[in-house]
Amino acid sequence: MLARIRKSMKEKDQGFTLIELLVVMIIIGILAAIAIPVFLSQRKKAQDSATKSDVSTLGKEIASYYVDAGTAPTVAITSSQYYVNGASVGKVSSNVYFTGSANKAGVDSTWTTTAWTSSSWCVSLANDSGSKVWSYSAANGLQSPAAGTGC
Repeated sequence: MLARIRKSMKEKDQGFTLIELLVVMIIIGILAAIAIPVFLSQRKKAQDSATKSDVSTLGKEIASYYVDAGTAPTVAITSSQYYVNGASVGKVSSNVYFTGSANKAGVDSTWTTTAWTSSSWCVSLANDSGSKVWSYSAANGLQSPAAGTGC
């Protein structure tokens, strides 16, 4: 009896059955369906973080300019740099633009600062690839208003 069992075990075909392979493929598909949306949302979060960093740097530079000069600066954005009164203050994240109540100024534009005072100024940046508008103001510092609203 034992000899027959040993003989049948030696002659047994090794490998996976079709059902076992299908179960593994279904499990891999379920894991991929969970992981892909999570991965795609990380990209948007990275764009929002870059914009948050940009507006924070720009806002702090504007505040420093007010302390030093006491007047409203000229704020500009090009395809690669932010400028406060002609001095570069940092590199631009891709697809970033100024936002405001009256305009959406894109690359190679100057932010209108004529109505600003040292205690009531605000600059907002948004990223076309992100989902949030980040603002930095004299009154509130760094803030994230509802998407698309800006200062």
